[in-house]
Amino acid sequence: MALIERSFREKIVLVGVTIPPETIDDTDISLDELALLVDTAGADEVGRVTQRRDAPDPPTYVGKGKAEELRELAEATDCDTVVFDNELTPAQQFNLEKLLGRTAIDRTAVILDIFAQNAHSQEGKAQVELAQLRYRLPRLRRQAGALSQQAGGMSAAGGARIGTRGPGETQLEVDRRRIVRRIHKLEGELKDIDRHRATQRKAQRRGQLAKVVIAGYTNAGKSTLLNTLTDAGVLVEDRLFATLDATTRRLSLPGGESVLVTDTVGFIRKLPHQLVEAFRSTLDVAVDADLLVHVVDASAPDVAGNIRAVHDVLGDIGAGDVTELLVFNKADLASDEAARHVKLHEGSVAVSAVTGEGIDRLLESIGDRLRTLTNVVEMVIPYERGDLLAAAHRAGEVLGETPGEGGMRLRGRFDDVTVGRFREYVVS
Repeated sequence: MALIERSFREKIVLVGVTIPPETIDDTDISLDELALLVDTAGADEVGRVTQRRDAPDPPTYVGKGKAEELRELAEATDCDTVVFDNELTPAQQFNLEKLLGRTAIDRTAVILDIFAQNAHSQEGKAQVELAQLRYRLPRLRRQAGALSQQAGGMSAAGGARIGTRGPGETQLEVDRRRIVRRIHKLEGELKDIDRHRATQRKAQRRGQLAKVVIAGYTNAGKSTLLNTLTDAGVLVEDRLFATLDATTRRLSLPGGESVLVTDTVGFIRKLPHQLVEAFRSTLDVAVDADLLVHVVDASAPDVAGNIRAVHDVLGDIGAGDVTELLVFNKADLASDEAARHVKLHEGSVAVSAVTGEGIDRLLESIGDRLRTLTNVVEMVIPYERGDLLAAAHRAGEVLGETPGEGGMRLRGRFDDVTVGRFREYVVS
C-alpha cells in the first residue's frame, strides 16, 4: 500500500506552514528533514513553498491564494506529488488534490511509506499495516462521500445521471468494511504478540537482569552502538528508519554484572499518532526499562530539537520518568559539538559508535547509573545454599564476601525485588 510510487523517482514539491508558536527557522529545519524523508522514500524534491499563518485554512490548509500559487509551481515543475509537512485532514487532502490536479499527501503518509519499506518481522509488518489502514480509513470515507454525491446527482431532466448510480459507492463501502475487518484482525494478532512479549518480560524479570533500552532520534546511530557494545550484528544503514524491529542482547558491564540491552525504533519530529499507537507494544520496552540510553547525533543541525522530539514521544508512551543517560554519538564527525553538549548536560557521555571512542566511559556510566537505582545490603547465606549464592551474584553487584559463622557473609548492591527475594537472609 505504497503512497509514493517507487518504479521511478517521483518529483515532489514540499509545503511548510509556520503556525505560532513555531518559528520560520523551525519550519525550515522540519522541511529539510522532510526532504530527507522523501529521498528515503525514493523520490526527489523539485520545489518548496512556505507560508506563515495564524491558523490552518479549513478547506486547503494554506488558503485559496497560496493554493493557486502552489498549483502553478506544481505545473511548472511537472511534479507528481505535493507533500505537506503539516498534517492534512481528509477534507483538506481531497480539496487540494481536486485543485492541484495531482496527489497531495502529508508528512505522516511519507513516514508510513518508509516504515512499510523497512518492516521485516511479522510484528513490524503488522504494526505498519495497522497504522496505514487507520490512516487510510477516514480518507476512504471522504472519497466515498464525494462519489456518493456524484452518484446522487440529478440530470437536467430530473433523473440520476447515467453511469453514476450505486456501484461506485457500493464498492467503496465494501472496501471500507474490508479495511475495518483487517484492522480488527491485525489488532488481535498484535494483542497475541503483546501477550507473548509480556510473558518474556516476566521471565526476564525472574532472571533479575537490569534492562537497558537504547532510544533516540532516527539515524542517531543506535543500531551501530548496539553492535559495538554487544556484537549484535544488526543491519546498519545511513538512512532514516533503517531499523524498525527491536533487538535484545546481553551485555557484561565493567563491574561484572550483566544487563539486557534493547535497541528501539527511531523517533522523529511529528511522529504520526497512528505509528505511536501501532508500535505501542514494541515501545513498551522503554516503559519497562531500568535505564534509557538516549543516543543523540552530535553532528545534527538541531540537537536540542531532536532531544525534545524524543522526550515528547517518551512522555506520550509513559516512559518520561525512566532514568536517562544522554549519549552524544558521532564524536568522530563533530568532536567540538559533542564536547560542548556534554558540558551542557551534566552526566552525559560523548562517544563514537564507529571508532569506539568513549565506549569504555559509556559502560562505566551505565554501571554507575544502574547502581544508583539499587540498595547496598548485607546478607548471610548458608554454606549449603550454593545455589542462592550464585543467584545473588547473577542478580546484582557483589561488593565483597567473607566466610562467617552460619554461612557466607555477602555485601552487595541489589534492587528492591532481589532484596525481597532474599529477605530472610538479609542482616543489614
